[in-house]
Amino acid sequence: MKTLYLECSMGAAGDMLMAALYELLDEDQKKDFLDTMNGLGLPGVEVAPVPAKTSGIAGTHMRVTVHGQEEHGHSHHHDHPHEHGDHVHEHGHHHAHHGHDHEHSCHGEEGHHHHHAAPGHIGEIIDGLALPDWVKTNARAVYDAIAQAEAQAHGCQVGDVHFHEVGALDAVADVVGTCYAMYLLDPDLVTASPVHVGSGTVRCAHGVMPVPAPATAALLKGVPIYGGGIKGELCTPTGAALLKTFVQVFGPMVEMGVEKIGYGIGSKEFERANCVRAFWGEEEPRECGDVAELVCNIDDMTPEALAFACARLLEEGALDVFTTPGTMKKGRPGWVLTVLCDPYQENDIIRQIFAHTTTNGLRSRLSMKYFLDPRQEQVQTPWGPVRMKAAQGFGVTHVKPEFEDVAALAREHGLPYQTVFECAIRNFEEK
Repeated sequence: MKTLYLECSMGAAGDMLMAALYELLDEDQKKDFLDTMNGLGLPGVEVAPVPAKTSGIAGTHMRVTVHGQEEHGHSHHHDHPHEHGDHVHEHGHHHAHHGHDHEHSCHGEEGHHHHHAAPGHIGEIIDGLALPDWVKTNARAVYDAIAQAEAQAHGCQVGDVHFHEVGALDAVADVVGTCYAMYLLDPDLVTASPVHVGSGTVRCAHGVMPVPAPATAALLKGVPIYGGGIKGELCTPTGAALLKTFVQVFGPMVEMGVEKIGYGIGSKEFERANCVRAFWGEEEPRECGDVAELVCNIDDMTPEALAFACARLLEEGALDVFTTPGTMKKGRPGWVLTVLCDPYQENDIIRQIFAHTTTNGLRSRLSMKYFLDPRQEQVQTPWGPVRMKAAQGFGVTHVKPEFEDVAALAREHGLPYQTVFECAIRNFEEK
């Protein structure tokens, strides 16, 4: 299974993600990428990969210029906050590689002599680009997520969030470039490390705010994040929105045969290498170590009592509990009770089995467990949202709607269960 792992130990920004993914493309794909990005028709925008180094590590800085100038190279000044509400870093903590990710504000909170673009206008720009529908759909999703997070953070309507016109063109290139590189790579699984968000404060038109900025924090809900001793904003709203759009699993690197590594390098120098690393390869079979399997035969409990015992064992931490009909001594019908648990729980679960069942003995063995990576998503149906349980690995994907959600919608709207079930599956596959 083609697997992409993003290491975000120095956060994430749009240009860094785009550069890291660009390094994973083959030569033909790189030419296609640059020809496409520079033929989009974005006024004055040019995208160019530039060899760069950080802490002695060689990689690529993706230079995005608007009429010959990099937005983050001229739009932010240490001492003078912009009137149009762009985020400006505190003196001494300026992140040049994040500057153009912060070209947004709530309408009415800045001088109106600046030109701004509403989220709807950004959507129109993206829709008009010569890109595959998959790329445009995901790019719009990224911008929608940013607009919603900004509106939530600043207490305004989504329609009142505005993006600075010049910065918007720069950031649109970052977003669609990352989406297009992802399209060319076409991974089966995208995973990422917990995200380093930085520390300290950031100054914007609304005042001095903590890191992560409120919009970034809103976007990173449900994502494992951490701070640290590095002062500054390491993860930008654009970086956060891109991660939330594409990453299926956050956590340690999966076992994989690595074929390529891409380094997307930021413009600012720190005491640590300032880059996003992208690992590309084939996922190896996953195992979670040993699982204890406890088994006993029972022929003298009522079904009600045995059902109660199974429920209690699950409540006490067993991973799974099930019974299998069997024929016991003297031809008596009975049950084979099987309980799975983590090895370190084995003694506790054994005590619970003896306490809640009539067995006087049981068998124990260790087994190796292989598993698909689980995740949960949500899809919309005409009748309401449905949670989807998905698992992926070994080149396969299993998907199943949450029973309670499907059943509730079927009851509420007088529909057959299967109607809601099949609609949820279709919408998940389209998504």
